[in-house]
Amino acid sequence: MRPLVFLVEEASMKAFLEEFLPRLLPGRRFICLGHEGKQDLEKSVPRKLRAWPDADFVVLRDNDGADCTALKSRLLTLCRQGGRPETLVRIVCQELEAWFLGAPAALAEAYSNPRLADLGRKAKFRIPDVLGSPSRELARLVPTFQKVDAARRLGRCLPLDVAASQSRSFQVFVRGICRLAAATDGEPGP
Repeated sequence: MRPLVFLVEEASMKAFLEEFLPRLLPGRRFICLGHEGKQDLEKSVPRKLRAWPDADFVVLRDNDGADCTALKSRLLTLCRQGGRPETLVRIVCQELEAWFLGAPAALAEAYSNPRLADLGRKAKFRIPDVLGSPSRELARLVPTFQKVDAARRLGRCLPLDVAASQSRSFQVFVRGICRLAAATDGEPGP
């Protein structure tokens, strides 16, 4: 079975995936390679894709207010330059923390704060992918918030059933990963 290699832009995304993926794809081998930001990630994509012919790749990057279609197109071009046009590219809208805000029950569990479970009832948080700065919102709600710590906590708590999340970009990510895993190892995804 070929490993899934995740190319991500930062330490918090790497920390999240290292907790979340073993739950989503038990027994599946994966490697998460963090980068020092967007530019570092984008520079390394073609090189890493060429260097690992016996792996399947996922490129995952925050949108951070960019034009989502143009960003995905640019990343797909980098994958083609690396000789791997089949690479799965996923964009997090707008930041990883939107995925956390999209699952208020998991957020409440992760921080042992039952009040957070009601966030999804507030109009502001019903569509977390459109928040301008989800990390700032999370810091306001959880004074002890730190990006990498939150990523680890929520990696252990976010629901595997995408219907339990209000984040469309999280839903698209999970469905894409499950399809990729099923296609590359012949086993059905969760």
